[in-house]
Order: sequence, then structure tokens, then C-alpha cells
Amino acid sequence: MIRRLYDWTLSLVDSPHALWALAAVAFIESSVFPIPPDVLMIPMIIARPNRAFLIAGIALVASVLGGMLGYAIGAFAFESIGQPILQSLGKADSMAEFNTRFNDLGFWAVLVAGITPFPYKVITIMSGWTGMPLATFIITSIIARGLRFFVVAALLWKFGTPIRDFIERRLGLVFTVFCVLLIGGFLLVRYI
Repeated sequence: MIRRLYDWTLSLVDSPHALWALAAVAFIESSVFPIPPDVLMIPMIIARPNRAFLIAGIALVASVLGGMLGYAIGAFAFESIGQPILQSLGKADSMAEFNTRFNDLGFWAVLVAGITPFPYKVITIMSGWTGMPLATFIITSIIARGLRFFVVAALLWKFGTPIRDFIERRLGLVFTVFCVLLIGGFLLVRYI
């Protein structure tokens, strides 16, 4: 099923309504859809590099708005909608433990999930469920998703097709290592 969704999502690149399709995918990916908007962004930017930053901007705005939907699901419909989504992603068992520590991490949890391969929808729903301040959630989502989408756009704009393999296979790892080093640096400064 995921492969069919992936193929369908990728087929939207050639549509005359590709920007709208990107906005829709970025929006629903932030709360329920399993395919990330990068699947559309990368080929769209390779086909039209002069629109790289417009494409990234659309993905950013739609993703943050979709994240707000995920937040609302967590805040107002966790039992009926949020919990089944998290269970389908295999994250249900860790919810209670995660809830006790989540708001302590707040900014960092949203930042890491927003730029790494970790499913952003999990964090959006958990942010609403745990009552994270909405302003913190929105600001951090803008920073995280902006970094993710605009770094991809800049790399594709500058290097084109040759950088595609790096982005698809290794950029998530690079972002993850960056977050670990960043958080580790802050912890080191705090406790030493």
C-alpha cells in the first residue's frame, strides 16, 4: 500500500497543479499521510530549479499549517483520531512515557522531528496531546521545516541532479547527526 501511495504521490509532479499537490501532501503529511513532501519537492525542483525557493516556501507553509492540524488532533481528538494514527506508526507503546518528558524537551522535540526522518506527524499530535504551548510549537515548526525544505531547495538549486542521491539517501542522516551534535553541545555547556 505504501508503495502505491508513493507512486501516486510521485505522479503528481507532472501535473499542471503540482504546486497545489505539493501543498496538499505537505499539509496532510504533517498529521496523517505517510509520504513526505520531499518526494514531490525533489523532482519539482530538478525540473524547475528557478522555482526552488518558491517550492520550498509552499512546502513550509503547508507543512506548518498541517502541523497545526496535527496539534489540534492531539489536543481535541487524541482518543478517537490521534491514538490510532500513532498506533499505525508503531508509536503507541511509548506514548505514556513520552508524555511525561515531552514538554521538558518541547522546542528540541519539534526541532529534531521537523528536520530529521523521524515522522513529524508524531510530534505534531504529541504536542497537542501534551499541551505544549502553541506559540512554541508554531515557531519551532517554522524553524525546523524551514531548515529542512530550504536546505534541500538550496542544494538542488546549486548542484542540480547530481546532489539528488545525497539528499534522498544521506541528508536525513546528516540532519540527525547535526541535531545530536547541537543538542550534545548545549548539554555539554549546561552541565560543564
